[in-house]
This record gives sequence, structure tokens and C-alpha cells, in this order.
Amino acid sequence: MKPYLLIALLLVGYGLSAQQWTVDDVPQYKDFDDFEKYLHLSEESDSDTTYLINFWATWCKPCVAELPYIEALVEKYKDKKYRSILVSLDFERQIESRLIPFLNKNDIQSEVVLLMDTKESRWIDRVDPSWSGAIPITLIYNKKERRFFEQSFHSIEELQEIIEPMMDER
Repeated sequence: MKPYLLIALLLVGYGLSAQQWTVDDVPQYKDFDDFEKYLHLSEESDSDTTYLINFWATWCKPCVAELPYIEALVEKYKDKKYRSILVSLDFERQIESRLIPFLNKNDIQSEVVLLMDTKESRWIDRVDPSWSGAIPITLIYNKKERRFFEQSFHSIEELQEIIEPMMDER
């Protein structure tokens, strides 16, 4: 096989495996009431999945710094009942110019939704009464347990120490 043909096949194969995000791939919620179901997915019948819900934005440096650890969990737990959902708080006018390019550049594999409800004071307590409003925050929950973290994570091990016992107790 000619070397250039092999390179072309490798590039095509890579392109097929990498997620290429478009605006249509990111569910958008202008009202928290419509979004809120993501905070209660474990209440679905027969759901024994553990969920990680992370509130973040592309303009938040600590949020971006912890994303590789959250993304590593997607691969690590791909054969387990685990879902990682990134809730972007990016500005609506920057979806195409900032959010989508960021998702593609960083090969984000987690589910991503965009929450555009600007009445934060109305819904922050509904996420968790202890939330100050700062990001990043992470909710990790399943049917038996719900934990809230208003902090950045600095390693995959930090996240695993929380998630693995929760997955074992289901």
C-alpha cells in the first residue's frame, strides 16, 4: 500500500471517530424549568446509572482546567452505567463563535447542554441550596445518593474516589 494512501485512510478513520459538534448537537434551554430534568435523571424507572452533572463555561479558567479529568471518566466508564453531562453557561450569542469551536478543539465526548436562563437567582437554590452561584460546580448522583461540589477537581483520581463507591453501592 502506498504511504499516502495509508495516511489518507488513517485521517478518514480519525475523522469518523471524533465527535464534530454543531449547534444542532447541543440542546439549548432558555428556561431552567425545561432543563431541570437533568438534575433528576436517576428518578427514571429502572435507572441505576451514576450521573456527573458539571456546570461550566468556556470563559471560566478553573472550569476548563478540570474538563480533561471529567472527559477521562467518559472513556474509563464507557462500559458502565455512567453519564457525564456538561451544562454550559456560555452566552447565547457565543454558541457558534466560542462554545462549538471549543467542543471540537478539545474533542469533548460528554453530553453537552446549554442553559441560557439568565435569572440565576431564581434557580440556583434548585440545583443545590448551598450553591453560591460560582462555577464550576459538580453534582454526582444516583438513586441512592446525591453529592454537590462547589470546587474544581484537579485529577481523575479525585473524581474516581467519589464516583466509584457510588457505582459500587447501587
